[in-house]
Amino acid sequence: MAELRSGALDVAVVTSESTRGDGGTLALWSERVLLALPEGHPLTEREAICWTDLLGETVLLTQCNQELRLEDLLISKFGVSEDRPGISEDRPGIERHEVSRSIIKSLVGVVASVSLVLESDSGAKFSGLIYREIRDSIGPSRIGYLAHWRGDNDNPALASFLNLLRERYPSPAA
Repeated sequence: MAELRSGALDVAVVTSESTRGDGGTLALWSERVLLALPEGHPLTEREAICWTDLLGETVLLTQCNQELRLEDLLISKFGVSEDRPGISEDRPGIERHEVSRSIIKSLVGVVASVSLVLESDSGAKFSGLIYREIRDSIGPSRIGYLAHWRGDNDNPALASFLNLLRERYPSPAA
């Protein structure tokens, strides 16, 4: 967002929970949050997983920005914090690794842990990996995306790009 404010970027596509800029905002899409787990894991028997089903599990995550948003979501559901990272009766554990998401998916089967992924990540098939939707009391957990831009940006390419986004992601009210 700092690069957007400074003019280094014309548009930033970020999660809906990201800090709003001083200009325009356009809601784009949202993705379901899924749990990646190894074949044979007891939770594979369920079609949908509740957040409370993760109690006693170790959740593997990477250090990339998308994973940090997933970690924030996990923390909001359980109150997991940096000073309380391990598994306990009231929360899952979090293990962070400085590797790619594909390596995390490979680790899920090897160390018999689970990981949070977005719906778009489920297209990559990994042997022995199963995906299940995570839900809370109001339905599937989702992460939304927004486009932000500066209101004073008169770049014609930005205007064309925003028109393209509006056509591709029409407002629900439209």
